[in-house]
Amino acid sequence: MIDRTRPLADRMRPRRLEEFAGQSHLLAPGRPLGEALAAGRPHSMVLWGPPGTGKTTLARMVAAAAEAEFLTLSAVMAGVRDIRDAAAHGRANRDAGRQTLLFVDEVHRFNKAQQDAFLPYIEDGTLLFIGATTENPSFELNNALLSRVRVYVLRTLEPEAIGRLIDSALADAERGLGEDRLILEPAAREALTQLADGDARTALSLLEVAADLVGDDGVIGVERIREAAAGGRARFDKGGDAFYDLISALHKSVRGSAPDAALYWFARMLEGGCDPLYVARRVVRMASEDIGNADPRALQVGLDAWQTQERLGSPEGELAIAHAITYMASVPKSNAVYNAFNQAMADARSQGSLEVPVHLRNAPTRLMKSLGYGHAYRYAHDEPHGYAAGEQYLPDALSQRRYYQPTERGLERRIADRLAWLAELDEAAGRR
Repeated sequence: MIDRTRPLADRMRPRRLEEFAGQSHLLAPGRPLGEALAAGRPHSMVLWGPPGTGKTTLARMVAAAAEAEFLTLSAVMAGVRDIRDAAAHGRANRDAGRQTLLFVDEVHRFNKAQQDAFLPYIEDGTLLFIGATTENPSFELNNALLSRVRVYVLRTLEPEAIGRLIDSALADAERGLGEDRLILEPAAREALTQLADGDARTALSLLEVAADLVGDDGVIGVERIREAAAGGRARFDKGGDAFYDLISALHKSVRGSAPDAALYWFARMLEGGCDPLYVARRVVRMASEDIGNADPRALQVGLDAWQTQERLGSPEGELAIAHAITYMASVPKSNAVYNAFNQAMADARSQGSLEVPVHLRNAPTRLMKSLGYGHAYRYAHDEPHGYAAGEQYLPDALSQRRYYQPTERGLERRIADRLAWLAELDEAAGRR
């Protein structure tokens, strides 16, 4: 008999592969994981995906397919001793001819030593290991563990899949709400599939709360769904993959001259709770990295937006940042300064402490002057066109370096023309 005090999301866990929502890229016929489950020959793995995409449920299905005992650990609470206890249990099961599946939730929270503790038991088959994580395994799990498991990426559920789960929960008299009096309006169903944000657990939890708020008429309307979802936020994990994916999308949209996309990703970050000052700082970076001298005003626009956010806060500051983002996404782009700076830094690191040419050295004392410091230095303002044609400013070993290569976009076209003219003056003065 089903315990009706358990949350709806827990009661509605799929019992068979056919009930599993989404993840067809992993479970469809012909896919490796689907084939392994169908054949009853699963393997150790890491399931990586957002919350509510079925990682725990899938682990239970793997255990059922292998007819293995299902053990679970949470990396938030467990330590090496708990891992050894699970391994001892696994050895006893193996001696009795039964397999043991150890499911480790939040596996990325284990440190390197704790992760290493799993290795011998995965290696000799004592444990069938499944780790679940919302964080990128490449960054959070060590190579020794990754080499012994397969990583499967679970995707956010599509609204259609969420809708099917909602319908099942309403219709299932045994495990779901199963009440004839409940009527979910089409608009409310649509709102619920959107508010769930690809998370099956969130969808069913909101539905359960909305059902508790329903009146005597049994109708669950849009307002009930919104009441149930009050205070919810879009998926956003500061410091996690979702955070860096969003700022990456924002930066690349600005670089790609797509102001609408840039605004959307900015709005997503704000909706998720990101500090606007973080975005403002990154926008200033974009001005120098991706626009540079093609439009030098972009840097000032970015700094002004940052200052506005600091002085006025929200929402005025956020609007100023949006102003800067749309400006930068719309103007000509150049990474010439960015490339030039990186090349200069590479030479500064690799060429050692090259001597400053004597004529460029500071000469505040009589001794320094007697050593030739600053001798024969040509004051550019006193030269024709305000330019000392033929003068050398780089160390001898780097005299032929040309870091800055202006593009033909925006103001840099004019800069490129001037530098080309100055190069002609140098050539005429005999400098190559």
